[in-house]
Amino acid sequence: MALSEQSARLFARLLGRLPPEAAHRWSVRLLRGAQALGLSLEGGPHRLAPRRVLGLEFPNPVGLAAGFDKDAEAVRAAFGLGFGFVEVGSIVPRAQPGNPRPRVFRLPEDGAVINRYGFNSKGLDYAERRLGRLRRHPLPGPLGINLGANKASEDRAADYATGARRLAPYADYLVVNVSSPNTPGLRTLQDAAALDRLLEPVRAAMPVARPLLLKVAPDLEPVDIDDIAAVAQGPLLDGLIVGNTTVARPASLRSALAGEAGGLSGRPLMAPSTAVLKAFRQRLGPDLPIVGVGGIASGADAAAKRAAGATLVQLYTGLIYEGPALIRAAAEAFGAGADRRPGDRRIPETARSG
Repeated sequence: MALSEQSARLFARLLGRLPPEAAHRWSVRLLRGAQALGLSLEGGPHRLAPRRVLGLEFPNPVGLAAGFDKDAEAVRAAFGLGFGFVEVGSIVPRAQPGNPRPRVFRLPEDGAVINRYGFNSKGLDYAERRLGRLRRHPLPGPLGINLGANKASEDRAADYATGARRLAPYADYLVVNVSSPNTPGLRTLQDAAALDRLLEPVRAAMPVARPLLLKVAPDLEPVDIDDIAAVAQGPLLDGLIVGNTTVARPASLRSALAGEAGGLSGRPLMAPSTAVLKAFRQRLGPDLPIVGVGGIASGADAAAKRAAGATLVQLYTGLIYEGPALIRAAAEAFGAGADRRPGDRRIPETARSG
């Protein structure tokens, strides 16, 4: 059974009256409840511009970014909103509460959010139980699992490897997230030597082969892009996700909360994250899949990500301000592009399922 658009808009208005972290928490709970009752907004992924990437079939090129469903609690409901793929996490080995509250701030004047969650997670044991139940039945699109490291970890490479060993059997692809600005020292893992030391044990730990992607920050200098691109062209990675939130604060921000510490997402992230995406595409050539994320608030934004070199895109903050209608708008606009790239094979109309 599908919920009406009117009901979805009502829920969105009610959630908008809550403090931002409470709204996030209740959004996941409501989707989890709808999932348990067999309810959804659209009934399944939008079948718009399906394509084959990473050896996987995507009903459409628009996914839910990691950070929303941190503990894999509402995956089927997220597909029911219309997403072509869903990424959960970041999941860390040991449960941790994250940073002190308040740690999420809406900037409505800017169409933005600042968060400093700090990888709050119920941990691997909880996630593995949820994913085990989830995978008893097929999903309508690919599931990505985003891996993180505990804040107090003395061996972060071991944390990522543990996540890969435990969760690879439930994933269609895995993501090593070194892009969060809210775990001290995490972004230092983005240089070439550190990435090699990190990714080799992750690859070796997988009990089953899965595509492995690296999620990187938008706050990268050209030398950083060169380092990461060199690793991405080697045997350890199958793709990139560009990028996460930014620690920069554009002068154009109007909100009084703009000075809060944490990562900035939403409209102000669109231009810088897309510029970094374009730089990676120019450095890597046409073949390596790149998932573009950051600042998408309209179909035109999704099309701009594609024009910059994205193979797929992901949403999160845009949904807070635009609602689930953004998913269809982004899928339609992204699919309207005329260019074709290796690793971005469109599925012929005759092969599509309804």
